Amino acid sequence: MELLNALYEQLAARPWLLSLLAVVALLLLAWLADQLTRRLLLRLLVRLVQASPVKWDDAILGRGVIKRLSRAVPAVVVYLGAPLLPDLPEGLLTVVRNVAAAYVVVTVAQAASALLSSLQDIYEGRDPVRARNRPIKGYLQVAKIVLFVLAAVLVMAVLVERSPLLLLSGFGAMTAVLMLVFKDTILSLVASVQIQSNDMVRVGDWIEMPKYGADGDVIDVALHTVKVQNWDRTITTIPTHALIADSFRNWRGMSESGGRRIKRALPIDQGTVRYLTNEEREGLSRFVLLQPYLEKKAAELAAWNATQEGRAPVNLRRLTNLGTFRAYARAYLQAHPGIHQGMTLLVRQLPPGPAGLPIEVYCFTATTAWAEYEDIQSDIFDHLLAILPEFGLRAYQQPSGADVAGLWEGLQARPASRA
Repeated sequence: MELLNALYEQLAARPWLLSLLAVVALLLLAWLADQLTRRLLLRLLVRLVQASPVKWDDAILGRGVIKRLSRAVPAVVVYLGAPLLPDLPEGLLTVVRNVAAAYVVVTVAQAASALLSSLQDIYEGRDPVRARNRPIKGYLQVAKIVLFVLAAVLVMAVLVERSPLLLLSGFGAMTAVLMLVFKDTILSLVASVQIQSNDMVRVGDWIEMPKYGADGDVIDVALHTVKVQNWDRTITTIPTHALIADSFRNWRGMSESGGRRIKRALPIDQGTVRYLTNEEREGLSRFVLLQPYLEKKAAELAAWNATQEGRAPVNLRRLTNLGTFRAYARAYLQAHPGIHQGMTLLVRQLPPGPAGLPIEVYCFTATTAWAEYEDIQSDIFDHLLAILPEFGLRAYQQPSGADVAGLWEGLQARPASRA
């Protein structure tokens, strides 16, 4: 008892020592509260979440919402315990409480931001297809911006001990500055709303935007940027508002239709176009794909040539090798298992020019897979090129070095043959 009295007298004689001990005790209490919260309460909540049958609480726990909230416990203890400290100067007490309150605001804002991120995880987990087609990432980013702006205003209001409404009213004079600072955010927000409401771009879409060097799949649609993984595996970042301001090509329609277009011309040497002889016509009749066409044309031409107009030799109608080749190419495509028969299928002539007479194949494959599409297209033109001589036709190409060398050898051999 005497020891306690002596200690009390010593502390009474030294008020600063009593205040120091009180501060140490308050800090120790805050540390104990933090440890109890993390080691007991947090672990208990983690076990409850893991044992629950629902999944949304797993997303909240995974984003660290509860962990961030627990960081505010020591600051709350300091805020509530600071007025109980003896002989603490009024100014210092105000600073300590204001700093503690500001820290609580910051931690709560961080927890709210993590909660918004967990909402995105919950949304994507419940319906991945809807989340890919209708992403909410842009809206959540706007909400986070508003959240942190309000948190910053509250922190400033707490530190300077002024009403938040008073600070907000002062922002009216800073509207022009804010518009300049948040110009990209405002443009991106408007663009995000238009993109999502009009369903212009989804994650997974193949888009082309030559202005930004983008040609590949969309892997992320955020508030400020859209990320595109190009076919060479590089990443192109496009401002979101650029998708509204500039034009781009979205190949989603092709993917959803189930067919991919083949539009390629085969140049024919015009000097090889001629009428078919009877022997050639008989020879071509061995092609099963051509038999219906040849039978139909034979009857049609016989009927025409038997009329008054067809009696004169100059008016006789005959089959051409080029027309027969077009009919064969069309029949070949119609019988090809890799060609979509429910879409447009044409084999047509394009205007002739210095590079020959183009015969264009216009059709759609039955698959949209890139490798399969290229294989089908290559197989078709391999076959058409190889079968041209059967019709007496030749593909046109510019003279090559081998052609010039052959011509030169022929010219050199002429005098020797005459001698």
